[in-house]
Amino acid sequence: HTAAVRDAVVEGLRDGTLVAPHHRTRTPGVALVGGGPGDPDLITVRGRRLLAEADVVIADRLGPRDLLAELPPHVEVIDAAKIPYGRYMAQEAINNALIEHAKQGRSVVRLKGGDPYVFGRGMEELQALAEAGIPCTVVPGISSSISVPGAAGIPVTHRGVAHEFTVVSGHVAPDDERSLVDWPSLARLTGTLVILMGVDKIGRIAETLVAHGKSPDTPVALVQEGTTAAQRRVDATLATVAETVRAQDVRPPAVIVVGPVVAVGPPAAD
Repeated sequence: HTAAVRDAVVEGLRDGTLVAPHHRTRTPGVALVGGGPGDPDLITVRGRRLLAEADVVIADRLGPRDLLAELPPHVEVIDAAKIPYGRYMAQEAINNALIEHAKQGRSVVRLKGGDPYVFGRGMEELQALAEAGIPCTVVPGISSSISVPGAAGIPVTHRGVAHEFTVVSGHVAPDDERSLVDWPSLARLTGTLVILMGVDKIGRIAETLVAHGKSPDTPVALVQEGTTAAQRRVDATLATVAETVRAQDVRPPAVIVVGPVVAVGPPAAD
């Protein structure tokens, strides 16, 4: 029994689920932690350790929920979407919550989906913390832009097929004056286009790419809830993707891949 207990303790210390209180090196201030694409096993070792040491965790909707479930009971978990200021609360409210908890001397983790600096507003939070004089540690995360296609059998690059990949936000429609994406240039690229947050706008995005010269037959794959047990992949082309999304009821979060790499792997089983 003693050996089994010892092994369990060693394993717990190694994976961060058990933290030796006397040896725990508290990370001062706030840690911005990338939680990865969804599967709780796809967070970094450092990210998992900081979570296990936290007093407060402020989590995004896309932060892996299973990671929160295994936290010790004394850890206060705050859903970023429920901080007062409405459903899609002001970023300032999150910034203020991070600052206030850190000023109380608590160890704070800001858990984000994917990587903090890939459409994650990580730098906005870091700037606010810096202005408040609060130290901030940034822990990279595995971005869904690469890992979710990979989990669905799609490489973003492949020898002889694609030597480049471009990751864009589909949150703002191509015809919106606020868009910072050069869609005509993207239409001319021969490599892989990965679109995040684009499910709602994919019809207009596909039309824009075709209007600027991309073949309507270009393969498209949508991977919903990638790396989780609920993952599913739906295939289409630029010509059919809008109708396919409606017919198959594809919903966020989903990563969209456009380009010939969609067709290089073995046929999708689902």
